[in-house]
Amino acid sequence: MPAYIIVDVDIQDAVLYEEYKKLTPASLTTYGGKFIVRGAETETLEGNWQPGRFVILEFPSLAAAKKWWNSPEYAPAKAIRQKTANTNMIVVNGYAG
Repeated sequence: MPAYIIVDVDIQDAVLYEEYKKLTPASLTTYGGKFIVRGAETETLEGNWQPGRFVILEFPSLAAAKKWWNSPEYAPAKAIRQKTANTNMIVVNGYAG
């Protein structure tokens, strides 16, 4: 069952955040991850949620998604993101029935 990492990013340092954007794609491949949404414009239909930069990643499984997030391949990019942005990130299984 696929799993998705959903991310809402409030970028604080746009210049350095560009390095994060360059490093992240290569870190996904080992874990079967791919971008479904990457920085596209959002529109709030209900509630008060006003996401910043919005990203959805797809992985073949929940285990693969978690392995990527904890991986040495992603660690350098993650460190940059954590320095340059405030992030809300969740992981969810694709279908629960």
